Amino acid sequence: MTRLFRSLLFVPGNNSRFLEKAKTIQADIVCFDLEDSIPDSEKVNARNLIKESLKSRLQYTPDIYVRTNSPISGKIPDDLEQIIQKGIDGVVIPKVNNSKEPLKIEKMITSLEKKRKLGPVSLIPSIESAQGVVNAYDIASCSKRILAVVFGVFDLLNDMGIEYTKQPEGAKYARAKVPLDAKAAGVHAIDAIWQDLKDENGLREDCVIGKSLGYVGKSIIHPDQIPITHEAFLPNKSEVEWARKVCDTYLESTKNGRGATVVDGKMIDEVHYKRAKALLDLAKN
Repeated sequence: MTRLFRSLLFVPGNNSRFLEKAKTIQADIVCFDLEDSIPDSEKVNARNLIKESLKSRLQYTPDIYVRTNSPISGKIPDDLEQIIQKGIDGVVIPKVNNSKEPLKIEKMITSLEKKRKLGPVSLIPSIESAQGVVNAYDIASCSKRILAVVFGVFDLLNDMGIEYTKQPEGAKYARAKVPLDAKAAGVHAIDAIWQDLKDENGLREDCVIGKSLGYVGKSIIHPDQIPITHEAFLPNKSEVEWARKVCDTYLESTKNGRGATVVDGKMIDEVHYKRAKALLDLAKN
């Protein structure tokens, strides 16, 4: 509950300068991209750059995820071989059509974690097709690693044969269904990208619509979109109450000479405390 999903910033994986800069940007999740923003001729280079960038991440940066190529691309084994290492928090899986796809990927990740003595890597499937929308609940609930799902409007419209507009009528049902299924599965939903970087009012209005549907944050493609997105998706009452409980319990634990402790059956440590404190600070503003 103390983890925030207000912004998921995609960063092209083949640009070393962008990768390094992104590690200091105040997005909730920074997602290094191996998929849509990377041409096939640059995939190998992007994997190598991301691998090196993960090695040098700072301790308290935003959560760092990597978006792999799609399950049907055949490129995921090569992606995972390079990116599953110390420094990665999670993987975004694009164009997920059914629950079998993330489960297959989970097995590959588990094998690499054991081999490299790593902690568990989280998963965020992206729902971007008619089949994916129909199977959204099964996808969201298929693994304990899944913390959230992303709604991808552009590929959905392409799959449906619908022309893109800023508020496409043909995506309304899908956009409303994904957060409903995510909530039923006990995970968060992150809304689709707002493509027009110059239309800040449009972004703000789109965030309001997304929040009204149950989304907790938005996929973004530029750091300038962070302030508007974060303002729109301020923490709700239950998140604030949970964060306050985490802070109070952790501070009491440290006074008694202990570090990690338990809140409602869940282990918390310094990282959880800092996230919870940041959430409370945000709620005060």
